[in-house]
Amino acid sequence: MIRINQLKLPVGHTQEQLAARAAKKLRIRPEEIRTLAIRRQSLDARKKPELFFSYVVDAELADEARERQLVRRAGDRDVSIHEEKPYRLPKPGTAPLAHPPVIVGTGPAGLFCGLALARAGYRPVLLERGEAVDARTSRVNRFWREGVLDPDSNVQFGEGGAGTFSDGKLNTLVKDTYGRNQAVLRIFVEFGADPSILYVSKPHIGTDVLSRIVKAIREEILRLGGEVRFESRMTDVEVQDGRTRSVLVNGGERIPAEALVLALGHSARDTFQTLYDRGIPMEAKAFAMGLRIQHPQRMIDISQYGRAAGDELGPASYKVTRQVSTGRGVYSFCMCPGGYVVNASSEPGRLAVNGMSYHDRAGENANSALIVTVSPADYAAFAGGMAEGHPLAGIAFQRELEARAYSLGKGRIPIQLFGDFAEGKTSGGFGEVGPAFKGEWTFGNLREILPGCISSSLSEAMGAFGHMIKGFDRPDAILAGVESRTSSPVRILRDDRMESAVKGIFPCGEGAGYAGGITSAAMDGLKTAEELIRRYAPL
Repeated sequence: MIRINQLKLPVGHTQEQLAARAAKKLRIRPEEIRTLAIRRQSLDARKKPELFFSYVVDAELADEARERQLVRRAGDRDVSIHEEKPYRLPKPGTAPLAHPPVIVGTGPAGLFCGLALARAGYRPVLLERGEAVDARTSRVNRFWREGVLDPDSNVQFGEGGAGTFSDGKLNTLVKDTYGRNQAVLRIFVEFGADPSILYVSKPHIGTDVLSRIVKAIREEILRLGGEVRFESRMTDVEVQDGRTRSVLVNGGERIPAEALVLALGHSARDTFQTLYDRGIPMEAKAFAMGLRIQHPQRMIDISQYGRAAGDELGPASYKVTRQVSTGRGVYSFCMCPGGYVVNASSEPGRLAVNGMSYHDRAGENANSALIVTVSPADYAAFAGGMAEGHPLAGIAFQRELEARAYSLGKGRIPIQLFGDFAEGKTSGGFGEVGPAFKGEWTFGNLREILPGCISSSLSEAMGAFGHMIKGFDRPDAILAGVESRTSSPVRILRDDRMESAVKGIFPCGEGAGYAGGITSAAMDGLKTAEELIRRYAPL
């Protein structure tokens, strides 16, 4: 087929106009193109409010020889022959497995690893401490209404992982030469996502659609002979002679596990402690934390598009970043157009926030995390006496700030207008920006939560962000805290073959320190499954 880059058409064009533009590029009639597939669509807003879509498309003709002739005749670097290289799992190895592989966690890493293994005939056993997605959703909604927290089934834990209660963003910056990224997107489409995620530049699903998809993936794993067990927390791991032997579930049941995938998620703090106690090598890693900010979505649309969004565009997103005078980086993260700030707590007496959007992104506000990078040297002073570089010091730091947030809000989300945050005083009411929260909230001085270096960095960066997006630094923008679960503060070490120094253990995904979002975690799940398939024979 022929790949054509840099096809630009105004927003609101028809499919016929796209086909005509592709034909013109090839200097043929539109009817000569048998199929035309969009491979990439991005928005060009450099001349706003005149907006354009830029495309990469694949055109297929009836005659392959004619395709090559047209490419030679075009003499255009934007026109080339393209051969699709579909993603494939490797050929199975020969080492025998006495028991099915065990996967701990059913977030994107665990689910995609489990699906790949099930399709290759390995009948994996997936253990999830939380509930199945429908029961989990009911429990989370009750928590937001009544404040009743289940430490094992909440915004962080349960089927689908933390991403289930998010915007369902599927873009990633991970370099991919093996086709895993596209494979992940195709699997999402197979199980119910809109096919447009295969080509839009910033694909998203939304928490409501993602919930249905993870359930469908689980049902496929079961159909293929796998096992998915909910309310089944790994409470210990048995290691003998430098090799994993079994896992203990809920403090009682022992499950043999000669191949154990740790797809834990970034909030499995008790499990990290257990692994540390059992001598599983790990290290502290840098991460980022800060606050959530809310603006009117219409304000963001006008800044990004030069006009209201309209159905053909959808609510606008943004990305802002700034290095402040101290050298620290401040940037937006997990931006949720038309979304809500949610209480994302998972431990009693501690409070964390996150952002969430439904598929339609129809909320009045945009929100994102504004976060500051912190290193092990930064958080040692807040880590309960742990020495700098202790593998679990970052968790202690998170817990300290989350305890402050819980105390400040008395269990409710503490919030503050930006103008009052800059002055260090508690807000007494809202301006023109109305609140959009899931979970109860109350006013407080968020500077009482954060270390001074984070507060000052956020205040300084906001002025610069106001020059990037008009109104971003408006005094009535709503801040909420604390955003502490951006990524894992721990890395469970693995070698080039995905394996821990303790043989048979395969750290995987975001919690293990090797991913940073839904797509990258799912890709790491596929990568881990590939390694197990190369080693072992199917059951």
